[in-house]
Amino acid sequence: MTALFFYGTLRHLPLLETVIGRPLEGVDLSEAALPDYVIHWADGQAFPLILPQAGGQAVGLLGKGFSDEDVARLDYYERVFGYDLKWVEVTGPDGPQKVQMFWPPETTYAAGPAFVLSDWAAKWGAVNCRAAEEVMGYRGQKTPEDLGVIYGMIHARAASYVLAQTEDTVLGPSGKARADVEILATSNPYANFFALSEMRLRYRRFDGEMSPVLNRAAFLGTDAALVLPYDAGRDRVLLIEQFRMGPLARGDKGPWQLEPIAGRVDPGETPEDCARREAVEEAGLTLDRLEEIHLGYPSPGCVSEFFHIYLGLVDLPDGAAKVAGAAGEHEDIKGHLMPLDQALEMLDAGQIRVTPLALALHWLARNRDRLRNAA
Repeated sequence: MTALFFYGTLRHLPLLETVIGRPLEGVDLSEAALPDYVIHWADGQAFPLILPQAGGQAVGLLGKGFSDEDVARLDYYERVFGYDLKWVEVTGPDGPQKVQMFWPPETTYAAGPAFVLSDWAAKWGAVNCRAAEEVMGYRGQKTPEDLGVIYGMIHARAASYVLAQTEDTVLGPSGKARADVEILATSNPYANFFALSEMRLRYRRFDGEMSPVLNRAAFLGTDAALVLPYDAGRDRVLLIEQFRMGPLARGDKGPWQLEPIAGRVDPGETPEDCARREAVEEAGLTLDRLEEIHLGYPSPGCVSEFFHIYLGLVDLPDGAAKVAGAAGEHEDIKGHLMPLDQALEMLDAGQIRVTPLALALHWLARNRDRLRNAA
């Protein structure tokens, strides 16, 4: 049996149990400290740094009684982030002792304030547990190094899942809910930047009986924020145009599409914050105010992606349209400034083929007078 010292997020017992795949029965847990080190947040990140400091005490968790399988699972998880097992001497209830810990790779992240586990757990605990479930589900299929490349999207999918648990439940007229679905097995046969989930399940039909066992699949996206910029005083909108894989994969001869500004809601970010950030990145716009247009699924039959669609009230003078986009994401986005009437004419003529933009324009046409009167 193995003794391990944890200084960071694996001190959160639900996460530790998720990674080892079992309750911590038989593992003796106690507080211990690694001398001459301290633990701080990685500035702006969801994890801590361990830093050398003479006289410091990096207080963590000492666990004794981990099986070889426990250690193998922990090693798989930690290698996703480039961590390796290392022998260290910690001071625990029985005095100084040599144990192993997962040591982080060299980093260029700046140090933030002192790391407090309870603060981390309040914001990130549920998200990281969900992400760990997906990570550990790939054991035997993908290498930790492969997962390290796509962990950002795994984390984003986890954040989307957790956000769904916190929302007010919206049920259809029948009142059927998640409790009326029995999931028998789940797998992710494909995972890269995006992922595909397959489930064996059955659900309660409208006649009250359970359906046969069915195989169903869903494309796993994330929550996304979309915003249509509108200048109520000038009665004009800004639309963006960019190359899109969806139309290309369908065989569309026009893979460049007019859209609202849009982007993935990053873990730890609200949809409203995402809308404002994307407006800056994709169009160089600082929005004055957001109005919620619609929250919902674009294609619930096969996609988990969830849209938060907003109107962004903003000043749009001549020259506001430009070519922009995040260089690190290889975005090439062209803005188009036009009177609202022109955009509505394009919509009526079938020249706007991105449904969230069509929805936003219909909403704006219905709310136009109210917004203009308030401008």
